[in-house]
Amino acid sequence: MAFSVILKSIISSFLLPPGSLILLLALAFSLRHRAPKWSLWLSWSTLLALYLFSTPLMSNALASRVELKPPLEANTSATAIVVLGGGKRFGALDMPESETINNVTLSRVRYTAQLHRLHQLPVLVSGGSPLGGESEAKYMQQSLHNDFNVKVTWLESSSNDSADNASQSAKLLLPQHKNILLVSSADHLPRAIRSFEKAGFTVFPQPTDYHHHEAFSILSFVPRAKNLATSSNALRELLGQTWYQLRKI
Repeated sequence: MAFSVILKSIISSFLLPPGSLILLLALAFSLRHRAPKWSLWLSWSTLLALYLFSTPLMSNALASRVELKPPLEANTSATAIVVLGGGKRFGALDMPESETINNVTLSRVRYTAQLHRLHQLPVLVSGGSPLGGESEAKYMQQSLHNDFNVKVTWLESSSNDSADNASQSAKLLLPQHKNILLVSSADHLPRAIRSFEKAGFTVFPQPTDYHHHEAFSILSFVPRAKNLATSSNALRELLGQTWYQLRKI
């Protein structure tokens, strides 16, 4: 388990909801005697933020802010497909290894299979094991072979984040395969594109795994846990994009 990944995960957990909201409520509680007016204001503001982030109205708006628009027609100058891992599912009791790719990664793998059948390009799977166990790349390779009858040409299994995905993929593909179709979730691709272009690739993005956007109705104002998760994920991508810009990754 990579220490840097654990540290980033802990920090981001308390910068994003619900962790950030828990901290704000704790701060409001601590101020109840010394600054009761500020405490009351902070409590109600935090509760309002919790409500808004939990509604489809807000989560849809945030997801739309970070998601790349529907995929453009793949450029024929690309000579390889690169698909990025999006996490594993631990405790998968239905699998021999008790772990497998999660639904996010499965969506990326499935779309990669579609692109491969359409363009007949070789495939690189990229994803390490930052939280332990086998690499995401191994299970992505298994899924492509067993579920979609697609052979993987390159396996990159040492990366811990998007910047690693790019640098490690460059070692396997450059300079021969400079032009690539890059497959990832629509909200993750803007950050991934920056890293792969910095690593020397010409990227033709292929977004997938769009968030579910419900039609506007009275239910758009009803708070639900899944919408809080969507809001948190979108804010995480905005935070990640800002961090990558600051570090010039």
